[in-house]
Amino acid sequence: MKSQKLIAIVLLGLCNSNINLTKEYGGQSMVTPLKKVLVRAPDQTFGSADTEVWHYTSQPNLDIAIQEHQMIVDALEQEGVEVIHHDIALPFHADATFVHDAAIVTDHGAIIFQMGKTLRRGEEEAIKQTLLSLNIPILHELHGTATAEGGDMLWINEHTLAIGRSYRTNQEGINQIREALAPYNVDVLQFDLPYDQGKVACLHLQSLISFVDYKKAVVFLKDMPIAFVELLEKNNIELIVVPDDEYATMAPNILAIKPNVVIMLENNTKTIELLRQAGCKVYTYKGNELSLKAEGGATCLTRPLLRQ
Repeated sequence: MKSQKLIAIVLLGLCNSNINLTKEYGGQSMVTPLKKVLVRAPDQTFGSADTEVWHYTSQPNLDIAIQEHQMIVDALEQEGVEVIHHDIALPFHADATFVHDAAIVTDHGAIIFQMGKTLRRGEEEAIKQTLLSLNIPILHELHGTATAEGGDMLWINEHTLAIGRSYRTNQEGINQIREALAPYNVDVLQFDLPYDQGKVACLHLQSLISFVDYKKAVVFLKDMPIAFVELLEKNNIELIVVPDDEYATMAPNILAIKPNVVIMLENNTKTIELLRQAGCKVYTYKGNELSLKAEGGATCLTRPLLRQ
């Protein structure tokens, strides 16, 4: 009888709290086990992209790119992740396969961004419609002069979001995100990114770092903001440093499926070995057409919807 009363008290407390036991979205973490993820297979627009306009290194082979994308899907499904396909038609949007950038899904709903790369404008409304169809509420939509892209967002922990101020994410975008998350006890910290190749290239905060465990991250130190490195050190984050010759092939762009289980480009063999030595299970995919030609790795190709 006492145990029944105790269970009843616990359940009553949960019902009166903000905890939602049936929540189907959220996860303010880069490594908490991934349960649902959004992807978009490359389409004809990607395969026929004007390489100069889209800043691709050369014309992607669409058939091979589709096969490479399926390798990522297979790895996710092998780990029990529910893969949802974002298939709203987006003609003339070659980068739409990189679904990470148009929005972020927090524990309190989605924030819809306004892309800093103006060629990508229009992806935001499409992903908004997909998220709504999945019963994910919209917490905020960037407006006015604000710009932001998902690649510049990195959860340090569930109450701390680091944002890179870059050519894709401006100060007004950061201000609006900070304001939207303030009621939920989330600190938004910003760090200026280096010039690198300038406006034409895609340099996001996540181009330089990926978490592979709660206290472990792969980083390219040379371009990291000093204040950000100091923040990581203050939080006792172990840093696995990417070799110089694997930065250009996106070795820091790693998707954590769960702690110490990751997926990344197969050509970065030195970084893969470092991860395995650090106790990680590493899935790899061939991304010559899908990723290396179009500046987007495993993280860019996925939008986590639920980490739990």
